[in-house]
Amino acid sequence: MRAVLQRVTRARVTVAERVVGAIERPGLLALVAATHDDGPDDVERMARKIAELRILPDETSVLDSGAAVLVVSQFTLYGDTRKGRRPGWSRAAPGPVAEPLVQSVVDALRTRGIEVATGEFGAEMQIELINDGPFTVLVDT
Repeated sequence: MRAVLQRVTRARVTVAERVVGAIERPGLLALVAATHDDGPDDVERMARKIAELRILPDETSVLDSGAAVLVVSQFTLYGDTRKGRRPGWSRAAPGPVAEPLVQSVVDALRTRGIEVATGEFGAEMQIELINDGPFTVLVDT
């Protein structure tokens, strides 16, 4: 699994001009992607990193600070741009594989008591955020 974590003061995702997920307080926007061979161990590692990385102000984590997380599935994190002018998507897991994995990350975060909002899997989404810092990190399991 792969994620881009952005520290935000707030973030929201809309589909067809309808807000489907939002966090209105400081936390993280987590853009999450799965590849073909990801499984339960990758889900647990990703959820632990999102919850416990000390990347919020004063070197706190989401768990330490009670921050919220907006999780948005984004297969394009596995885009291969090494050749040509068009990215290749073969490393991204297909929807029927990726969707339950991303949902499992959401469930694992919620099990930890974290407030989690989500995007809508497979939809054309618009994401609005205020990046705090700016602070952005890449997490790869």
